[in-house]
Amino acid sequence: MKYEKWSSGYWTLKQYVRFVNWIIHNKTIVIGKNKIPSDKPILFAPNHQNALSDPMAVLLNTKYQPVWLGRADIFKNKTIILILRFLKIMPVYRLRDGKEKLTKNGETFDNSIKVLENNLALALFPEATHSGKRQMLSHKKAVPRIVFMAEEKVDHNLDIQIIPTGIYYSSFWKFNRNLIVNFGDPIRVNDYLDKYKENQNSATLALRDKIFEDIQPLVLHFKTKKHYNDFEKIREIYGSHFLKRQNKKTSILNLFKSDQILANKLDNLENEKPKELEGLIKEVNNYDALIRKFRIRNWLVENSKNNVLQIASNKLILLLGFPIFAFGFLLNAIPFFISDIIIRKKIKDRSFWSSFSLALGIILFPIIYLLQLLAFSWLLPSIWLKMAILISMPLSGKIAFKWYILLRKTAGRVRYFILKYFRKTDYQNLLETKENLFQNLDCLIST
Repeated sequence: MKYEKWSSGYWTLKQYVRFVNWIIHNKTIVIGKNKIPSDKPILFAPNHQNALSDPMAVLLNTKYQPVWLGRADIFKNKTIILILRFLKIMPVYRLRDGKEKLTKNGETFDNSIKVLENNLALALFPEATHSGKRQMLSHKKAVPRIVFMAEEKVDHNLDIQIIPTGIYYSSFWKFNRNLIVNFGDPIRVNDYLDKYKENQNSATLALRDKIFEDIQPLVLHFKTKKHYNDFEKIREIYGSHFLKRQNKKTSILNLFKSDQILANKLDNLENEKPKELEGLIKEVNNYDALIRKFRIRNWLVENSKNNVLQIASNKLILLLGFPIFAFGFLLNAIPFFISDIIIRKKIKDRSFWSSFSLALGIILFPIIYLLQLLAFSWLLPSIWLKMAILISMPLSGKIAFKWYILLRKTAGRVRYFILKYFRKTDYQNLLETKENLFQNLDCLIST
């Protein structure tokens, strides 16, 4: 298979994976797709936080079959090489792979040029590794080097456009998460060619820094090294309240933008008022310990609608929806728990959990679905009914998970109700701790 050629097999797999990805996510928001040129060679340059989920976020939400440049050490044997080639992934050799192997990059660069010459898409992570955190690592020189080399080989006639791309997840690995894919304004490589002719290293660094600078507004980026976990905790506890203070409608996109502002203000607070920040972090940890002790979430403390009527209506929905939950649970429990157990026991790095969940789901769920259908197909009189049952299996699984989330939220509401009306001393302590914390946050972090 030639990388620059359209692959019908790849397209077919993409549609299937797109459906699986829809099952996994609650909502996907794509911003700036209209900024991607349709008549120019492009290179997607996304931030990298979440292993295989990141390339999926790009390729499933564009029309392209982007050719990815990956580390050469993953090309271990002939079978893997064939799979990676089918997935349009090319190897890039680094010095650590052996100096003698660097010459093999010539073939990769030649193939990259063929892709770009056909006005198609390359993709490469400027960070060269994933962080597993809501912060960008320093960028390497790979993207500038590749585009400059490609332009050099064809006498600067390609007009390559680098597309800064921001990827955000409400959770890195949880099922039913939200995803935002944010495409920025194209960076024209031609704007750096004169500088490249004068000083290659200076132009490479300038383009590298420009890519970093343009991706930063598209992502949620905490600059802190010391207080990353503390700032994440503040965001989770205080983020919704901070959004309300800006008088903006509660939505996934508005919360993301508000969190960007909050992250910047927390980073500034660390630089300008480090002592006050240390005291604030102690208060945050104290409040977090309390809500964990009472097994409730902060949204329950903030939400004034936590009353008997809300609990009763939730229970009614749970009761009416139980048959659908039972159907979805029975048909999805085996593949779900098998993959969950494998991932939790075998995969130590949580940033790989969603990747393996997707990979296992793509393979395991269809196999189990077919086996289950075969087991009771004799009860189904028509082929159409069998097909309907097969199609309903993943959909009922998604609904069953939403039912389960509602069950957990209702249980939380009950625990909060008991705390509020039957453990008034503990409740007052919790409320005072929360109010004092939020007042201090309001004071230290002005909108």
